[in-house]
Amino acid sequence: MTQTTPDRPSGRAGGAVVPVLAFAGIVVAVMQTLLVPVIKDLPRLLGTSPSDATWVLTSTLLSGAVATPIMGRLGDLYGKRRMLIASLAVMVAGALVSASTNDLIVMITGRTLQGVAMGAIPLGIGLMRDMLPRERLGSAMALMSSSIGVGGGLALPAAALVAQHSDWHALYLGAAGLGVLAVVLTLAVVPESPVRAEGTFDLPGALGLSAGLVLFLLPVSKGADWGWTSGTTLGLFGAAVVVLLLWGLMELRVAAPLVDLRTTARREVLLTNLASIMVGVSFFVVSLVLPQLLQLPAGHGLGQSMVVAGLCVAPLGVTMMFTAPLYARLSTRYGPKSTLILGLLIIAAGYGGGLGLMDAVWQTVVTSMVLGAGIGLAYSSLPALITGAVPASETGAANGLNTLMRSIGTSVSSAVIGMVLANTADTVGGVEMPTLHGFRISFLIATAAVAAGLLLALFLPGRPEQRPQLRASSEEDANLARAESVLRAPAGPAGVPTAHADPRGRSGP
Repeated sequence: MTQTTPDRPSGRAGGAVVPVLAFAGIVVAVMQTLLVPVIKDLPRLLGTSPSDATWVLTSTLLSGAVATPIMGRLGDLYGKRRMLIASLAVMVAGALVSASTNDLIVMITGRTLQGVAMGAIPLGIGLMRDMLPRERLGSAMALMSSSIGVGGGLALPAAALVAQHSDWHALYLGAAGLGVLAVVLTLAVVPESPVRAEGTFDLPGALGLSAGLVLFLLPVSKGADWGWTSGTTLGLFGAAVVVLLLWGLMELRVAAPLVDLRTTARREVLLTNLASIMVGVSFFVVSLVLPQLLQLPAGHGLGQSMVVAGLCVAPLGVTMMFTAPLYARLSTRYGPKSTLILGLLIIAAGYGGGLGLMDAVWQTVVTSMVLGAGIGLAYSSLPALITGAVPASETGAANGLNTLMRSIGTSVSSAVIGMVLANTADTVGGVEMPTLHGFRISFLIATAAVAAGLLLALFLPGRPEQRPQLRASSEEDANLARAESVLRAPAGPAGVPTAHADPRGRSGP
């Protein structure tokens, strides 16, 4: 049977575990925004077309989406610390590959390897759930979940400074150094989780989910280049639907699936994952809009340098980091559902106010801070809602799926906002420039996404009763069913059943 633990862990975790795991999450998030300051220069730097240069970003998105649920399940089976270190090691290798080349194909290969590290976020959350006492768990998971935004926000000014005053390959060398430091600290400080899910890895399920995600996210990312109504885009979307439906039917027939769809279909898990998509959409809008608004020349934007733009957006990440302890107090008193709703309301207020705060640099800083507070509270609530609804042995896979939902939200946000800004741009001197009208439409889209997330959050179950997590996984259910069938078997001559169950739940002669 799958091993589980009660809510009160063994207390093996030291005081440095939480900051080390959060640092690992921040390092992973850095990889996602590392190239933002040089995106517009990538075609020149790599000697390629703008359309082909976007594969440098798309490759990381695709590999991260595929790796996140897979690494979560591998962590449940073989050790979350082990898989966390493996994720970071692959990221370091990818960063070194990218740091050594100007060739597009080699660069894409390195960026693909870097995307594997996205699995570190759910693995870190799973380690915290397995090792920390309940009184420390809320703020710890909040910090780990928010590390995606914290790392992204803090990386922007640092990456801009490096890109403005040094060779752009230094960005990758710095990321590789941070990755090595994260590996060393994890090895030195973080113990392995005692929780394991027995069974084998669902390779067909992993291949099916990977194919479905690639078929879906590829047209989402490239639809603007290929045309949203082109045969390629529509064909890939159709193929994604077919593959994911077949994958779901297959997973329902597997005793130990990659993703337990029966657990995922529970109201609290399903609604949380859907709300996560909306939070992901809202988070990425501000990351796309404010840097462009700040850097566009006067008359179209605020005419600031790359570094100043990064510093103005940095409060987004800083505020998210400082909301973690606030979230812990609010969640303890009111529950994660209420905290998620509060966060969504603050995000809505930030975007609503931001519609009229685009005329001065200080206004963008205020918008960043308000949105950082709301997104921090919302992101912090998501792992608590997921962790409270699934067995301990499925924490890694369940949080991996939740992180994937956020990534899908950011991907959809990138595609939609990119299309909006392109369609509302003005042509000045042969160059297309985004307009304030386009920025405001983008903020309205983010507000609509938040409203949808708020509606989903309102239908979440109320505050759950605090009790040990001793529920069985789908594999346990299958093993118990086999054991029950053995016990019901006709007795032999000596009054012993004709078959018996071994400790792992398999029947034998």
